Amino acid sequence: MNLSSNGTHDRGNLIFFIIICIITAFGGFLFGFDTAVISGAISPLTDYFELGDQPVLLGWTVSSVLLGSVLGAAVSGMADNIGRKNTLIIAAILFTISALGSAIVESLTFFIVARLIGGFGVGMAAMVVPLYISEVSPPKIRGRMVSMYQLSITVGVLMAYFTNEYFRGLSQSRAFQGSSERFIDWIMGDVWRVMLGSELIPSFLFLILLFMVPRSPRFAMSRGKKGEALKILAKINGKAIAQKEIVEIEQAIDQEKASFAQLFKPGLKKATFIALFLAIISQLSGIDIILHYGPLIMERAGLSFGQSLYGQIVFGVVLVLFTLLAMWKVDQMGRKKLLFIGNIGVFLSLAFIGYLFSLGEGHESALIITISIFIASFSFSLGPIPWIIMSEIFPTKVRGRAMALGTLVLFGSNWLVAQLFPWLSAVLGEHGVFWLLAAISVLTFPFIFKVLPETKGKSLEEIENYWEDTKR
Repeated sequence: MNLSSNGTHDRGNLIFFIIICIITAFGGFLFGFDTAVISGAISPLTDYFELGDQPVLLGWTVSSVLLGSVLGAAVSGMADNIGRKNTLIIAAILFTISALGSAIVESLTFFIVARLIGGFGVGMAAMVVPLYISEVSPPKIRGRMVSMYQLSITVGVLMAYFTNEYFRGLSQSRAFQGSSERFIDWIMGDVWRVMLGSELIPSFLFLILLFMVPRSPRFAMSRGKKGEALKILAKINGKAIAQKEIVEIEQAIDQEKASFAQLFKPGLKKATFIALFLAIISQLSGIDIILHYGPLIMERAGLSFGQSLYGQIVFGVVLVLFTLLAMWKVDQMGRKKLLFIGNIGVFLSLAFIGYLFSLGEGHESALIITISIFIASFSFSLGPIPWIIMSEIFPTKVRGRAMALGTLVLFGSNWLVAQLFPWLSAVLGEHGVFWLLAAISVLTFPFIFKVLPETKGKSLEEIENYWEDTKR
């Protein structure tokens, strides 16, 4: 595998580069785990807090982490001031606090507060992780490496589903019925506590590992730390390539002025529109309805709670496998082609899911297969590509602010969908909700053909020059 523009990359550099990308992408794992673990906890939480006949309050319980994500994304522009690494350290601390708080609370109010804190970390990590990876990755594989972030999210989702099923089974085993250990009896009796509290282990590990990660070389350069930036680039790509890259970065930074207002000026206005459209349309696909409410949806379709958790594991496996496909193909096929093919699958599967719900119970197998097709289509298109595009189409000094804005809009859309689903399904029925989402997905096709540029194989500085040329 060539990891540089000219095909030279020694083994030591390669290992270091992969290690820092894996550590950073672990923030995506926590993002996926934190947002998906609630799916298995919905039924026991509904019983514990008596939410059965309160769809709006149920929506708040599930979507609170996403509202926190909006707030986290809103302040994550500070990555342009305190650095990408320091922002991730703060996010890791918030993940840890949230996991502990969610496990020990006794009231719904404090549960929602704990989930809001975790969401704050999610919003910060969601912006900074792909940003950091894009800034340390060579052009030829940048799409693949940023896709690692989406892969880590899907692995986190899958691990949350496995964790939910494992602890559900454990809580019902004889080993914990009438245990003499008070704490074990308490936490396994309310199984949602151990489901949510299990995030303590990976969040603390992420916090420790982050101290091994260097600063982003582009951020170091933007703060006048040329020597540090050169050292980091040399460790990643080798000295010869580092010298060339440092000149390109220096030239780009010299021409930049950092402000949110600049995102809406000629030359960047179109890039901002592209980022925001992708952020919104990816969430209006309804992916988080499946990730958060999947067990509830399948129970309504006729499956038991245990069967629905097994169904979620199937969805999680599909999510991971087709994200791997995106990593393999995104730098070969390009962003536009993958997005087009995937959106066809998203549209057709959403329409058919709605049709199956309109038929009533008795089509559980067909529903699981169709939802799996939907997840597969999303996973190699609308899943990774918005993060890739948002992380690569903006100049260095505004990239943090642009990613913050894009992530804020993405999570705002995400929260809106998760919050409204219980209410919409009560008003329109599940079939009506999925038909509505299918209709919305059609908007992506003209966007792909008329607006979205292909960024495959271009350096961040070449992409920046493209926007400069468009305003002339």
